[in-house]
Amino acid sequence: MGSVKFSRCFLTAFIDYCLCRVGGGTEVDMANSKLGLNFDAYKDRVYACWVGKNIGGTMGAPYEGKRELLDVKGFATAANVVLPNDDLDLQLIWLLAVEKLGAKAVNTAVLGEFWLSYIVPHWNEYGIGKSNLERGLMSPLSGEYQNDWKNSNGAWIRTEVWACMAPGCPDIAAKYAMEDAKVDHGSGEGTFAAAFVAAMQSAAFVLKDLRKCIDVGLAKIPKNCRMADSVRTVLQCFDEGKGAVETRNIILERNKDIGDGWFEAPSNVSYVLIGLLWGEGDFKKSMITAINCGDDTDCTAATVGATLGILGGKAIIPEDWQAHIGDDIVTISINRGSQGRGIPKTCTELCERVIRQAPHMLFANGDMVDFVDGEDEIPENILDTFLSNARYWSVLDAIRPNTLTFESTFLTVIVSYDGDPEIAPGGEKKLKFTFRNHTGEYDNKLYNLELRWWLPEGFSVEGFGKTYRLSHYTPHNRGVCAPFEVTLKAGDHVEPVNRCVLEITAVGRSVPMYIPIVLLG
Repeated sequence: MGSVKFSRCFLTAFIDYCLCRVGGGTEVDMANSKLGLNFDAYKDRVYACWVGKNIGGTMGAPYEGKRELLDVKGFATAANVVLPNDDLDLQLIWLLAVEKLGAKAVNTAVLGEFWLSYIVPHWNEYGIGKSNLERGLMSPLSGEYQNDWKNSNGAWIRTEVWACMAPGCPDIAAKYAMEDAKVDHGSGEGTFAAAFVAAMQSAAFVLKDLRKCIDVGLAKIPKNCRMADSVRTVLQCFDEGKGAVETRNIILERNKDIGDGWFEAPSNVSYVLIGLLWGEGDFKKSMITAINCGDDTDCTAATVGATLGILGGKAIIPEDWQAHIGDDIVTISINRGSQGRGIPKTCTELCERVIRQAPHMLFANGDMVDFVDGEDEIPENILDTFLSNARYWSVLDAIRPNTLTFESTFLTVIVSYDGDPEIAPGGEKKLKFTFRNHTGEYDNKLYNLELRWWLPEGFSVEGFGKTYRLSHYTPHNRGVCAPFEVTLKAGDHVEPVNRCVLEITAVGRSVPMYIPIVLLG
């Protein structure tokens, strides 16, 4: 059984500075930070990630929901029995989405559609997100509207597929994890938790120090969110020499206002960190420490196992535990129809298919990572790069309540609802539109747009013109044009689901763009 050496360096004020970068900051030049990852070592870590996930899910599952401190010693299951776990199930479907459509096409709306096709459960946030999708609310509205479970665990437990397809690219992993999380968590703490865990795990392919990986995860979420506060609290307790149980109790008390500990993300991710930090790199000790914190034990244990697998590869997995669990994947929450039958059935197959997609994921997102035959090639400034402002996304743009984003080949349209997506007979709903011309990335054209609304009977719209000038892309405005507002007004009668569509046609472009606006009666 192997181990990973962790640093106890205190989390300095520099991390607070890096956290302030959300929404603005200085970018690090990636041209001087090109990564080379040994392919065999990368593959070894991906396989260990999935085995560790299976071990933790099986070991923790019998205690799920037990809120008291536990005294678990090891497996409660017989040898060669793998317990099914939705933590892993959903990731098999996300892999299928990438395989079918390509990484570039995968976003929160696409994942919502795959959810409707393949994901069976209706419990908690899964059920709310799914029912909202079925009513016509696209993601992230599906995870936002009337959702009391936005702070829960359903998203950060399914981050490994993004981290493994974007090794050493925490911005990319966090971006996709958030696109994933918004389907059923909207702008809640569950989405911030997913960004944190995905970034931490992606960084673990490069950084050997767990503490630095945690710092990277922190740098990708807002400084003032509850998830960041909980992580900082765990780190402070660790630095002050407090015990694992004492730290668990401090976290439980600190977060009791958002769920009293049960099934909410800030506390349960903290239990993962307690397992990893107080486990000191020992796989068995880390796993058991996390499970004994109680609560959502299959999730916390599975993420501990996966993260350690990424950090240490197969060498860190205890041979007796790996032999006990085997290689099979058993699912519980997937519709295995004609397409679902093609999902991976073993950790070995899952590893092979994930690593096959990694080069495509990296290429689609323009990142500078190569797989090499020799030693890893890690730039000296890589930690600064990881902690810097994200190149690919802004968390403030990615997480806006009641906001949808649509993209065409040349235009991005961001639509923000004023409040919930509801309208009453004779009522009105204000919408704000922000257009971004991203042709500056290749030809920098200016466009005249023609706008046309298709409305339900009795509806009208105020505040918009029939034409709109789409400004040039410049380094200063990055193609973002001044927003404008419109007001949709309902007649005397509204349907349960009312679909308004904005048609956008650009002079000089052949394909129109259609923006669906759904208002619930």
